Amino acid sequence: MTPGQIAALQLPSFLHGTFRSAQQKARREGLRCGEQYREDGTFLVPRQMVEVAPGEVLVAHDVVDFQHERPAWRLYMVSNVMDGLLDAVERQNTLPTRDAYEAFFLETAWGALFFALAQMGPVSAERTAKRLQAVLRFWEPLQCARYLFKKPGVAHTLEELMVASYDWAMDAWCPERDASVRERLAMASERMERATREDCIEAIFREMPRALAHAGKLKHWNVVADPDFQRERLTTLDSWFFERVSGARPGDLIWLLTNWDHELEVQ
Repeated sequence: MTPGQIAALQLPSFLHGTFRSAQQKARREGLRCGEQYREDGTFLVPRQMVEVAPGEVLVAHDVVDFQHERPAWRLYMVSNVMDGLLDAVERQNTLPTRDAYEAFFLETAWGALFFALAQMGPVSAERTAKRLQAVLRFWEPLQCARYLFKKPGVAHTLEELMVASYDWAMDAWCPERDASVRERLAMASERMERATREDCIEAIFREMPRALAHAGKLKHWNVVADPDFQRERLTTLDSWFFERVSGARPGDLIWLLTNWDHELEVQ
């Protein structure tokens, strides 16, 4: 690669095709990986990688995949690979297997972006930091493509895609708005990586208004929305529960608020 040249984005060939063909190929890849993992605890790399043309559109979420007969890059079908993988290991040790697969393929551009967008839980501060740092390592090649995410017909740049998926992380962990998306994600991931429990609590407080706005009807709204109540409950959460919400993702905070509301109901 010559100086100043941007690295090309390469994706596994099993992610390309019509909906049905990509689905079938992805599942077969998962079964292949699962058989290997069951034998010796390692994963196989894809057999064939294909360079993506600059500006080509990738379907990054199934909710916008309407044209099933149109051949396309379907990044979200990594989930079908994982289904095949877990079937091949007979659904034993599902979470450790899933975590091992993620850790291995975070070292690829396509794996890094898939796991960042999928945000499979629990989305702890530590795990979110690793996912964001993986995307940042492959930022240049990932910029070569455009992405269909959650708005039908709207092809996002990488920056727009990450704002659509991680605005909450930037708001919670890097509220400074005078930096680029890439810089804010880098700062957010660094802060998550070294965050103390108190750092996580402060990030959670920054995202609580958003969580409350989307929490739906809570029977004890005035209580669970009170910052003093929230701080008391957060400081007394055991390590397992706290880890689940430490990243400050609004969906996880809504889960927490709902649990608190239910606990007040049964008291």
